[in-house]
Amino acid sequence: MTSVAVVVSERLARYGFGDGHPFGPDRLAAFVREFGARGLAARVTALEPRAASDEELRSFHSPEYLEFVRERSASGSGLLDAGDTPAFKGVYEAAAGVVGATLSAMEAIMRGECRRAFVPIAGLHHAARDRAAGFCVFNDCGVAIEQLKRAGLKRIAYVDIDAHHGDGVFYAFEDDAAVVFADLHEDGRYLYPGTGAAAETGRGAARGMKLNVPLPPGADDEVFAAVWPRVAAHLEKFEPEFFILQCGADSIEGDPITHLRFSPQVHGRAARELAALADTLGHGRVLALGGGGYNRTNLAMAWTEVVENLI
Repeated sequence: MTSVAVVVSERLARYGFGDGHPFGPDRLAAFVREFGARGLAARVTALEPRAASDEELRSFHSPEYLEFVRERSASGSGLLDAGDTPAFKGVYEAAAGVVGATLSAMEAIMRGECRRAFVPIAGLHHAARDRAAGFCVFNDCGVAIEQLKRAGLKRIAYVDIDAHHGDGVFYAFEDDAAVVFADLHEDGRYLYPGTGAAAETGRGAARGMKLNVPLPPGADDEVFAAVWPRVAAHLEKFEPEFFILQCGADSIEGDPITHLRFSPQVHGRAARELAALADTLGHGRVLALGGGGYNRTNLAMAWTEVVENLI
C-alpha cells in the first residue's frame, strides 16, 4: 500500500470560471509545476478520477438544484448564484468531475490502497444543498461525507483552514452528530460569507460537536499556533474514523481577496498533525482538499506543503 495518492488529472482544470476570474483554470497548473519541481510525483501514486454520478450528487444536493445547474450548463449563460459564480457551457460536468475526484480519492483510502490523499481543485465548501455560492457549484465535501455515512462510518471529521468559513458544510450538517466540525477562518464581520461565529457550536444531537474559530484580519502563524491545540483537542475527543481537511490557501499572506497572514508551513502542520492523530486512532485516513487560494504562488507552496507532510 502506498502512503499518499494525489489527483493531478487535467480534468480538474475544467473547473474554472475563465481567465481573469480569481478561480481560473490556471490554478491546477500552478500546483502541478511546484509539485513536479519538488520531486513529489515520484513519491506518491497518481490517481485518475471519475465523474460523480447523478445519484451521488443527489445524496447531498436537491434534484431541483441539479436540474437548474444542468439547464445553465447547457446554455452557458447567466449566474448560478447572486453574482460570484457564472455559468459556462459544461459547468455541470466540470463540477461533477470535481466531486468525482474527491470520491475517487476517498474510495482509494477506504479500500486501503493509500492512507492519505490530496485533490488540489476540490473542497468547494460554500455550495449549499439547494444553491451555488462563492465559486462553488457542487459541494464535494458534503457529498463525500454523505457517502462515508452510507459506507457505515459513525463519526467523520471535517477540518477547514480556508480563510472563508465552510458554511455550506456547516449548515448542511449543523444538527448531524455523525459530523465533527472544526473551522478556523477570518472573522465573518470582515469577510464573506459572514458566518461562523464562535457561538455556532451545533444544534440538537450535535450540540457542542462543531467548533468555529473566527480570527481577526492579519492573524499570522503565531495566532494559528495559539488556537490550533483547541482544534486538535476538539477532534481527539470525538475519535473520528475519517478526516477531511479543507486546506484553502487563501489564508496565506498575500492573497488578493482575504486578510489572514499564515505561511504555507501552517498548512503543512495541519496536515501533519491530522495524519498523526489519524494514525493514533488506528486508521490513518486523511483526505485533503485544496479549497480556495487566489495567489497562484501561495496555493502552489501551501498545497505542496500539505502533500509533503501527508507523506
